[in-house]
Amino acid sequence: MRAIIAGGTGFIGRALVKELREHEWEVIVLSRTPSRVVDIFGGGVIGMVWNGGGDWSSLMGRQTVVVNLAGENISGRWTRTKKQRILESRVRAGQKIVQAVESADEPPAALIQASAVGYYGPHQSTPLTEEHPRGTGFLADVTRQWEASTKSLEKKGVRRCIIRTGVVLGHGGALAQMLPAFRLYMGGPIGHGHQGISWIHIKDEVRAIRFLTENEAETGAYNLTAPTPTDFNKFAKTLGETLHRPSWLRTPEFVLRTLFGSMADEVLLTGQFALPDALLKAGFEFRFPELGPALADILAP
Repeated sequence: MRAIIAGGTGFIGRALVKELREHEWEVIVLSRTPSRVVDIFGGGVIGMVWNGGGDWSSLMGRQTVVVNLAGENISGRWTRTKKQRILESRVRAGQKIVQAVESADEPPAALIQASAVGYYGPHQSTPLTEEHPRGTGFLADVTRQWEASTKSLEKKGVRRCIIRTGVVLGHGGALAQMLPAFRLYMGGPIGHGHQGISWIHIKDEVRAIRFLTENEAETGAYNLTAPTPTDFNKFAKTLGETLHRPSWLRTPEFVLRTLFGSMADEVLLTGQFALPDALLKAGFEFRFPELGPALADILAP
């Protein structure tokens, strides 16, 4: 099988490339600078430009799966320009993929379309499955447009799986931003600490993506989250125990709002308790369903 990955040089993308190569997939990573793909992955991965100079649409067919992970990182202060980049980078990536499929002699077997649990909007303690309606807010609107950007491919017979990913734990991403404070004995919850964290180990994230590419009966939306979401108070306590560090120093809400603006209210001070019902019903088995063992695996010497 062949995978064409948009966003393959990012945190999740790099782990996915490794997972697929270990299972003997041919991997092509789309990038503005294909030479960087070779620098990152070595000669075993092909780098091709998004458009112009690299006709990757000709590589599609029934043995090819396209994975769309491309999009601006949401971390940082949400200025008007930042929010515009977050939205436009995702929608434009989807549009480019649709154009490539439309120009191909044969469509791909499947498309894995990235999204996020932000689709459900802020929630307190309500368990959220894939059947829950879309919520409100900037991220909910972004994910709606992100998911819709490739929906037209379903009419062309392309099997499409939408992956609504939670907080991915691994060597990078959100966990890497938390670790310095904890290691300096300054870690703890942020805000009130009751906000939900729908987390997933990076190994389960990429295993789930491969599972969906290889199972031809699967289609629709899937929460890529562990079956045991938690709140930030418990997350901080578990992380502190794993690192043998205290976890009592709480970051006040006003500090977060000063640093991150509206991003604090939509991401840091609210959350979701999303459950992977669709994945479990499909027969996927998590290697790290519990937070403690997941953190211990990631932070092992």
